[in-house]
Amino acid sequence: MRPGVRLGIDVGKARIGVARCDFHGMLATPVETVPRDGDGSADVARISAIAAEQDAVEVVVGLPLSLSGGSTPSTDDAVGFAQRLADALEIPVRLVDERLSTVTAQSALRSSGRTQKGSRKIIDQVAAVIILQHALDAERASTVPAGTPVRKTTES
Repeated sequence: MRPGVRLGIDVGKARIGVARCDFHGMLATPVETVPRDGDGSADVARISAIAAEQDAVEVVVGLPLSLSGGSTPSTDDAVGFAQRLADALEIPVRLVDERLSTVTAQSALRSSGRTQKGSRKIIDQVAAVIILQHALDAERASTVPAGTPVRKTTES
């Protein structure tokens, strides 16, 4: 397992959930919910700041595929956001399959007695935790980083 803090990102239409793991890549925990910015600059800037604050070595962005594995409008949105992050950051960004992460997060919060209305502000963080934990577990099992790297489109 590669050492270093990683961030997990759950991209939504209105909010972006952010999670982090410990230096040894064992456990993902929630960090923050970042409001989505229409032009894509304030949200990317905030996540860049979180990455710097946490001394992150990598960012894992959830890729919301359909149950059959196909692309959806949310898939295109997540890929576009991951590309903007990759262009803004000096650390690797990877896309990881996140099918059902939000459903799993909602179920976990419901099981803990939280209402959907009362959970809106943290549901994205919980989904980010699930995405990141899945990536960590997959890397630990295979010794290969989970997901697909996102290549920069701009020169730094």
